[in-house]
Amino acid sequence: MSRTSAGTPNPWYVAVLSGMVSYLDAGAIVTTGTALVIFRQSFGIDDLQYGILSALLTIAIGVGALIGGPAGDRFGRKPVFLTTLTMFVIGTVFMILAPSTAWLYPGLLLLGFAAGADLPVSLSMIAEAATDANRGKMVSFTHILWMGGVIVVGFLGSVVGDMGLTGARILYGHLAVIAVVVLVLRMRLPESQAWINSRNLLTVSPDTPKGIGSLKLMLQPRYLGAMTATALFYALANIAANTNGQFGSLLYVEVAGASVSQASLINTLVTFVSAASLLLLMRVVDGPRRMVWFVAMSILALIAFLIPAISGITVATLVLFGVLYSIAGAVAGEPMYKVWSQELFPTQIRATAQSFTIAFARFVAAAVGVFTPSLITLGPSIVFYFMAVTSTIACAIGIFWIGRMRKATDDDPALVSQAG
Repeated sequence: MSRTSAGTPNPWYVAVLSGMVSYLDAGAIVTTGTALVIFRQSFGIDDLQYGILSALLTIAIGVGALIGGPAGDRFGRKPVFLTTLTMFVIGTVFMILAPSTAWLYPGLLLLGFAAGADLPVSLSMIAEAATDANRGKMVSFTHILWMGGVIVVGFLGSVVGDMGLTGARILYGHLAVIAVVVLVLRMRLPESQAWINSRNLLTVSPDTPKGIGSLKLMLQPRYLGAMTATALFYALANIAANTNGQFGSLLYVEVAGASVSQASLINTLVTFVSAASLLLLMRVVDGPRRMVWFVAMSILALIAFLIPAISGITVATLVLFGVLYSIAGAVAGEPMYKVWSQELFPTQIRATAQSFTIAFARFVAAAVGVFTPSLITLGPSIVFYFMAVTSTIACAIGIFWIGRMRKATDDDPALVSQAG
C-alpha cells in the first residue's frame, strides 16, 4: 500500500480505491445497456420487461444512495463500502450465470443498489483524506474514473457484442474481476480519520454542538440550503447529461441518419474529449479562478445546446454539440457537483446529504427519460431547447447561490483536528 511518511495511506491511493466505484457505476450502466439487447434476443424479453429492467438499475442506484449515505455517516466509511462492493460482486454473479430473465431482476437490483450506496460514502472518504489544497482535484479525479468505465466497456462491447450470451457474460465478468480486486485492496484501507474525529469531538462546527442529531443538523438553515441548492443543481444539470447518454445514439441514427456503428464511434471519441476536459477542471478547481471558469463553461454549454436547436439535427451539428458540451460539462456539470458536495457539509452528515441529492437527481433523470422519446418525435429541436433551459437554470444556481455559500470544510473540527 502506498503510504505517506507518517504511515497513513497516500491520499491519492485512497482516491483511486474509493473512486473506483465511479468506474464500476459507469461500467454497470453501459454494460447493462448492451447486455439487455443480447438478453432480449436470447431470453425473449418483451417490451414491458425490457422497460422495467432498464429502469430498475437507475432506480436501484437512487435507493441505494438513500440508504448508503446515512449508513456511512453512522457506522463509518469502511464497513459500508466493503459491504456495498461485496453486494456488487454478487450482483455480477447473478448476471453472469443468468439462465433466464428471472435472474436479471435481482442481479440488476444488487448492482444498482450497491453502486448507489457506495458512491456518497466513497466520495466522503476521498474528501476526508484530502486537504484544502487538493480536495477538489481528488474528487474531480473520480469522474475520470467514471469516463474510464464508459470507454473500457465501450471498446470491450465492440469486441464481444456479437458473441451472444457469451459476450454479455464477458462484459459482466470484467466488472466482477475489477470489483473483486478493488474489494481486496479496500480491506487494507483504514477508516477515515476525519470520521473517527467526528465521533469524538464536542462540536460539529464552531456554532453547532456535536450532540445534535443528523436529521436536525441537516435541517439547520446553513446545511438545508446547501442540500437544496446542490440537489437542484445536480438534478437540472444531469438532465442534459442523462439525455445525451441515453438518447444520443437515437438522435444520430433516427434523426440525423447515421448508422449505429458511426454513432458508436462518434460517442466513444467524444467520451475521450470529456475525459481530457476533466484535466482542465483538476487544474482550476482548487484555485481562486474556479468560478470564472464555471461561468465561462456555462456560456459554452448554452452555445452547444443552441447549435443543433437552431441549425437543425445533423451529424455535423450533433458532433459539434457533443464536443463543446463535453468540454463545458466537465467544469459546469456533475464533476463540480461532486466537489461542492464535499465542501458544503461537515463530516457528520457529508455522506447523508449526498445520498439525498444523488437519489433526487437519479429519480428526476428517470422521470424525464420517460418523456424524452415523445419529445424527440414531436420535434428533436425541442429536446435541445429543453436541455438549454434546464442547464442554464442549473448554472445560475451554481453562480448566484452555491458559489456564495460558506464551505463547511473551512470550519469542520473533524478536518481541523486531522490537519493538526
